Amino acid sequence: MGANTSQVSDLSENESLRTLIGTESISENDPFWNQLISFTFTSPTNSGDSKLLEEAVIPLAKILIENNPRTGNFGALVRVFLGRTKELKISTECQDQLFIWQAHNALFMIRCLLKVFIREMSEEDLQLQFSYQERAPGSCESGSEDLLEEVICNLVHLMVEVPLLDITYSILFEAVTSLLVLLSYQLLHKEILREGLIYKHLMQGRCLSLTSRLVKTLLYNFIRQEKCPPPVTHIFEPQPEGGGLLYGLASGVASGLWTVFTLGGAGSKPNPDQEQHPLPLSNQSLLLLLVLANLTDGPDCPNPYRQAVTSFRNTQDTSSISSSHPHTFQINFNSLYTALCDQQRSDQATLLLYTLMHQNTNVRTYVLSRTDMENLVMPILEILYHVEDRNSHHVYMALIILLILTEDDTFNRSIHEVVLKNITWYSERSLTEISLGSLLILVVIRTIQFNMTRTRDKYLHTNCLAALANMSAQFRCLHQYAAQRIISLFALLSKKHNKVLEQATQSLRGPLGSDDSAALPDYAQDLNVIEEVIRMMLEIINSCLSNSLHHNPNLIYALLYKRELFEQFRSHPSFQDIMQNLDTVIGFFSGRLEQAGTDLSVERVQEVIKKGAVALPKDRLKKFPELKFKYVEEDQPEDFFIPYVWSLVFNSGVGLHWSPQGIELFSMDSG
Repeated sequence: MGANTSQVSDLSENESLRTLIGTESISENDPFWNQLISFTFTSPTNSGDSKLLEEAVIPLAKILIENNPRTGNFGALVRVFLGRTKELKISTECQDQLFIWQAHNALFMIRCLLKVFIREMSEEDLQLQFSYQERAPGSCESGSEDLLEEVICNLVHLMVEVPLLDITYSILFEAVTSLLVLLSYQLLHKEILREGLIYKHLMQGRCLSLTSRLVKTLLYNFIRQEKCPPPVTHIFEPQPEGGGLLYGLASGVASGLWTVFTLGGAGSKPNPDQEQHPLPLSNQSLLLLLVLANLTDGPDCPNPYRQAVTSFRNTQDTSSISSSHPHTFQINFNSLYTALCDQQRSDQATLLLYTLMHQNTNVRTYVLSRTDMENLVMPILEILYHVEDRNSHHVYMALIILLILTEDDTFNRSIHEVVLKNITWYSERSLTEISLGSLLILVVIRTIQFNMTRTRDKYLHTNCLAALANMSAQFRCLHQYAAQRIISLFALLSKKHNKVLEQATQSLRGPLGSDDSAALPDYAQDLNVIEEVIRMMLEIINSCLSNSLHHNPNLIYALLYKRELFEQFRSHPSFQDIMQNLDTVIGFFSGRLEQAGTDLSVERVQEVIKKGAVALPKDRLKKFPELKFKYVEEDQPEDFFIPYVWSLVFNSGVGLHWSPQGIELFSMDSG
């Protein structure tokens, strides 16, 4: 960074940088700036390189912090950048790569310095660093213009005005990244920030009118999934005698100057981290969108970015826009759906899908109307299937998306009509042909079993069971293995119930005088939780039998095969009412099988069940209220979502590194 610097280790020796941070003021019209921002430097795209860069920048930035109140050189650098960006849109149309290159380099330097400034000082002190101007010794007045606001508005303008092309990819990425850095004060605070200078500039004033355009731009950056342009040959070579301010300027600037500075760096060695971020702009735009959408509402102004995210509509929608949605816009839902289906392996894409499904009714209605729902559901099931490899937040989001989908009866019916072949990632058993509905049941049950043996998270249990309950009345043609797993889960719960009951009884019979009373509440609580889960499982089985008995011979077969499991619950006060229907079904089909004779083949048993299912009078089964659960976000959701979003920025931001020591918002092992 700085003229003719190509390696991080050279930064501290770079003459231009030493001038910038030194004690002499440099006028913003000085030719020095042209030299400073005409550099070839490999911009880091992985956390390792970012860490090295930051470590090299910190001592330089600290010297600048000390000298800047007298020199105002940081403000001058910012004004140089603002001057370069005024004509950026025209430069793009004219393919003026030199102009874009210099503007990018200036912004990259500003971003690197800001990263250190934010770590070292408050927002108020940061604003002062922008406002110091070149002045006579002993003068301490600061400039009247708000240069910090100017930069924020400029970044937003840049993102929404400059089209995404190969030559602009790098500066657009830098603009998104710089705004993320400016918002990163939240990382350094334990409490949720609800106000501040940077928030105010983004939520009010000049940026407010650009809200919908910014959200739309960030969404389209995510949708387009543009890869980083490939690096090509350097065309700038230092002239042997120092040559002019720009290297090789005379040798033809317009032919491909963009290539001097490309993400990942021209000719740089590939690194393992880089493979995780083949789409830096798409990834960074999604992170910024999630950060903006989760900013807290101001006292008098609701978050405009959340309003935009929750109200945007399909380009096909021709109805008039309601005035109650001030920041709405239209976007191609088909393209958005495709991108969401393709990107679910990342936490942030799943969080975006959750946000849209939960808060944007237009998106939810559209998604539920799709006839290719498996393209979205399958990646969600894969996240849950690999639960041990995912962080708990990612699993929660996937599960809640399923729960929201299962609130819709059309979804619950249609998933049993979609037949899938050879599910390669499902390793417990070869599934050559299975309905999407049966696969969903298998994966949710597996998640419950994993949770019972490992994490023991009641919240996870509740959401899994709620999804199964929502689907239960619409179960159709359950796969033999799915039916078996439902009953196997009940067997596991039954076994756990008996074990907890036995432990509680033993503690009651403890030796006289021993004080085991402290342990009793734990057993009582465990027993209470497991009985709630058993009750729910009985209700799910009952709901299926009551509503679609004749569609599910495999479930009846599995129920009869393991009928002894249910006997102990027949007289239990918590389960008596629900057990009546199961007893009726078990008794009816057991009788039909006895009439059919002994030593029946599996095929003959299934035939008897199919005929019996049609013959069983529906009025013999007691009616229960419909099982329906709706997802409701908890009070103060920001306490969960803001740390979660920033943990994603911390872990997945491209080319960004934060020292774990400074992070207050979340613990390093969270997630």
